[in-house]
Amino acid sequence: MAKKKAKLSLLQKRMRTGYLFILPWFIGFVLFYVRSLIMTGQFAFSELTMNAGEGGYSLTFTGLDNFIYAFRAHATFKQVLTTSIGNMLVDVPLIIFFSLFMSLLLNKKFPGRFIVRAIFFLPIILNADAITAALELSAAMMNGGISTMATEVVENATATSSGMSMDYFIDLFMSLGIPTSLLDYVMAAVARINDIISASGVQIIIFIAALQSITPSMYEVAKIEGATGYETFWKVTFPMVMPHIVTNVVYTIIDNFARSEVVELAYDTAFTQFNYGLSSVFSLVSTIITCIILVVVVGFIQKKTFYYN
Repeated sequence: MAKKKAKLSLLQKRMRTGYLFILPWFIGFVLFYVRSLIMTGQFAFSELTMNAGEGGYSLTFTGLDNFIYAFRAHATFKQVLTTSIGNMLVDVPLIIFFSLFMSLLLNKKFPGRFIVRAIFFLPIILNADAITAALELSAAMMNGGISTMATEVVENATATSSGMSMDYFIDLFMSLGIPTSLLDYVMAAVARINDIISASGVQIIIFIAALQSITPSMYEVAKIEGATGYETFWKVTFPMVMPHIVTNVVYTIIDNFARSEVVELAYDTAFTQFNYGLSSVFSLVSTIITCIILVVVVGFIQKKTFYYN
């Protein structure tokens, strides 16, 4: 008698579906990205020389010379790297909290909800290279003209109407006993509020999808039990969206790293100064630090994540 085929459990079927889902990405990662990582490592420990006549390039092994130059002699690398990491640590929590807050509002039913959702997703479309170039060209053409006048008018109107500076509010909050470190964090967030809003489009959509996947019966049970809106959020909504918080944290850290100044520095060093070895050091060091931050942050969140089956 032929042996009966073993049936897969529900968990095994879901795991198989997950593996099939990421298979195209994994194939592309192995075929294209792994080779790039290996070449970056080779360039970081070598001096690259372009062969103008024959074409191609040649590598001369230099050991840790590129690393020593990057950390000891380069004028801006350490400062740019520290600033990029600091901005990441400030921006990522704010983007996650802002995205979750806006998704809670946009998930409610109100007139014009579709238009409002489109507005929050619009910055992602505007970040396209063609549109960004067009906006920069428009700004350059208006430089010194109407835009400058409008800025001056707004600044003058703000100064005359309020009669208060930002220092006044800082002194006020400090007199109330608010820690200086918290004030510095808030001030840094306010200074980059436009970047935070622009970087929150994808996260808002993911959180909206997470909120819509929550079973309505859970909210009905919470309402019957007499839970307040605050208690419902912390006991039902927040635990149910925790897996998506992990996803958004990973996406936000990588997206923030891809747009950081250290990546721009590595790009300029490679394609403007044609120092591929030093550029590879910048890329390798910043990538390793970003991966360490990912492992630490995601590992911490995973311990407190509730997965609902």
